[in-house]
Amino acid sequence: MSSQKDTGIPLNHALDGIGYKLLELPPELLAVLESEDAPVLTIESSTNSAILKSGTQSWGLRQKNTSNALILLKSSDGTNTPSSQMPQPNLKAIATIHDTIELVSEPTEKAAPVARGKWHEKFARGR
Repeated sequence: MSSQKDTGIPLNHALDGIGYKLLELPPELLAVLESEDAPVLTIESSTNSAILKSGTQSWGLRQKNTSNALILLKSSDGTNTPSSQMPQPNLKAIATIHDTIELVSEPTEKAAPVARGKWHEKFARGR
């Protein structure tokens, strides 16, 4: 039996003030970004969301709330210990995230369909 007590790794809540957003990448975009000849990405606005474009592909940015919070941790070397002791590793919770940004594939732009009117408008004319 060991004579040392295992106290575990201390966890401190130390927000760093940076607003983090996690971006969920679709597999096809991840493959393109990891290639040797990665393309330039652009963001454009649309009527209901921002659009991320890469060449001929485009994705709509959608905010997705999570029921379980995601906690970002950062390791620290534990400089708060007295100089006679070895530094004790600890963790800092630097942010809590409640939503993520997901990319939804957007169809390529097509011509708008011709409006044909509603059923009741067509048949009300003859009355």
